[in-house]
Amino acid sequence: MTDSTSPAPSHKNNSVGTQNSQSDDTVIAQMCTLIDAIKTHNYAYYVLDNPKLEDSEYDQLRLSLIELEEAYPDLIQPDSPTNQVGDIPLSAFTQVVHDIPMLSLGNVFEYDDLREFMRRVNDRLSDAQQNPEYEMELKLDGLAVSLKYERGQLVQAVTRGDGRVGEDITQNTKTIRNLPLYLTDAKDLSLLEVRGEVLMPKAGFERLNRLAEENGEKVFANPRNAAAGSLRQLDPAVAASRPLAFYAYSVNQGLPETIDTQSVALAWLKDIGFSVSAVEVVDSPRAAQAYYESIIETRDELPFEIDGTVIKVNSLGLQQQLGFLSREPRWATAYKFPAETVMTRLNTIEWQVGRTGQLTPVGKLEPVKVGGVTVSNVTLHNFGEIQRLDVRAGDMVSVHRAGDVIPKVTRVWTDQRPEDSEPVTLPTNCPVCDSPVVLPDDEALARCTGGLFCPAQQQEALIHFVSRRAMDIDGLGERWLISFFEHGLVKTVADIYELHNHRDDLITYEKLGEKSVQNIIDAIEASKKTTLPRFIYALGIRGVGEGTAQNFAQQFGDLDSLMNADMEALIETPDVGTITAELTYEFFRAQHNIEVIDKLIKAGVHWDNVEQVAAGDLPLDGQTWVITGALDSMARDEAKAKLQALGAKVVGSVSAKTTALLAGDKAGSKLTKAEKLGVKVVSEDEFLGLVKS
Repeated sequence: MTDSTSPAPSHKNNSVGTQNSQSDDTVIAQMCTLIDAIKTHNYAYYVLDNPKLEDSEYDQLRLSLIELEEAYPDLIQPDSPTNQVGDIPLSAFTQVVHDIPMLSLGNVFEYDDLREFMRRVNDRLSDAQQNPEYEMELKLDGLAVSLKYERGQLVQAVTRGDGRVGEDITQNTKTIRNLPLYLTDAKDLSLLEVRGEVLMPKAGFERLNRLAEENGEKVFANPRNAAAGSLRQLDPAVAASRPLAFYAYSVNQGLPETIDTQSVALAWLKDIGFSVSAVEVVDSPRAAQAYYESIIETRDELPFEIDGTVIKVNSLGLQQQLGFLSREPRWATAYKFPAETVMTRLNTIEWQVGRTGQLTPVGKLEPVKVGGVTVSNVTLHNFGEIQRLDVRAGDMVSVHRAGDVIPKVTRVWTDQRPEDSEPVTLPTNCPVCDSPVVLPDDEALARCTGGLFCPAQQQEALIHFVSRRAMDIDGLGERWLISFFEHGLVKTVADIYELHNHRDDLITYEKLGEKSVQNIIDAIEASKKTTLPRFIYALGIRGVGEGTAQNFAQQFGDLDSLMNADMEALIETPDVGTITAELTYEFFRAQHNIEVIDKLIKAGVHWDNVEQVAAGDLPLDGQTWVITGALDSMARDEAKAKLQALGAKVVGSVSAKTTALLAGDKAGSKLTKAEKLGVKVVSEDEFLGLVKS
């Protein structure tokens, strides 16, 4: 994982003691590779302010080295970075030796790790001191800085550096707007040393990058880089122009003797003029977990980036008693958020065939936890994406997942690629039906030409048809559909409405009793009453999503008019381009599709025709809406359909271009953002009045 462009010094393979066995040599080689990578990335992160890795990926490197060193303590290399903090300071600034070293924090990532940390604390305390209080605060993602005040006057600001020696950035730090240069309430203290984090709030970071883009300048990768880069400008005027903020998190020298806890110390810092992060005092692992989870839920609403929480023994006396390891305190740790980007090995690449014949490559991963869930598969989207990433079976890859976002490969570590790896080639034939695979010129999407002859496409068409946003046949899930398909009970979507004739066969299926079969039959019967947009979408016409189906229904009013429409009429539909129009035209000219539609209608599938209204006459034409929270009167999908019927475009995120936000119960960050941007917020009652008018 080393970056050849970095000036970090190369590690030499020096062992401790005499190593004769091949296994020892292998372990040492692994240690050396990890040490080189960690040193390179330390230099990029701490010195150049240009990290090449996500924090979670860096944590993985360190953890891998620590695990090796714990398993083979006799083979620990003399220059291992596991006992070091940060990296060498920049030579452009005066170097300052810290009176008290600025150490890093250890990390925990799960509840069990948190409980283990607290157990270790208890092991070092007497019976009377067991289960102490803990103070929790936000883990700010910025640049650690130590400030010295003499008689209330700021006299020095120093970066962490390597933990022992940092850089004097006093003049740049004085430009930070929320940093007090003089502390009236500390004027009697000969020396006060306050430590904290310099960061760049999200809004300021976005403005800075936007301005840089407009001026054709380099943009920053993240707010942490922007803050560090701003403080390391040789011209203080540059730092003064940047939107920086300082948040204090500890007092290392000069704290009044009457203060004996971390929480009171932070309250005192706030009283004398410093900004501090949110603070919570807890007395058990469960209480700590509850605070941690509450912060995860609200982190997007914070004005600055955080990557976890910090938990500290609250008693300053117990902190002193517990002491330190070589690079971190025993009385504190960082409880990091679930990693959103992690490294793992991509073992193989398989090809799946969708309902429209598209071949999608799927990477089979060495299972890894990312974003709070264990991931073993990741989509590679299409053959063009494989070529862009140059990803191959056997590669080490970075996998990213945030919130409910589908995991994706964001980086391939070619320096760790197996020597025998081969580039991925596109299959010439469908892996399911053996029909030829085509990849049109200038396209990235390969397709099976088998059509409904291909079992994979038949199955996917069935699954799509019964899905919630299509015909919404509750209880008839993918598992049963595939089983019915394999046993010949259903071949096309029309066969679903004949399943009531196979009641006796269905009851014989394992885990499908008489009640479950009746529930399925009832759900199929209930689905016969639908809407024209849902039916059009359920047909699975390539390129026709929910929005296009809604537009077709609004444009033509009934199915016959849509089926008989020529290309010119189809293209006149709002938001329908030539390709979608061609695909729709061809779909309704295929005899087997017409036969299936006829069978569905004869089986009783029906809907009300849609009143045609010219696009410009729709009350919400040209407006963009967002829906958030839970609605009492209808599902959000139904609300979306009603908005689209009125001409609105419904999207998933709030921006300055949003016309209105429909806010139901328990609306969260979208509501907060809408209020900040001045976007109109519509209640459910107001919305119901709108759709009824």
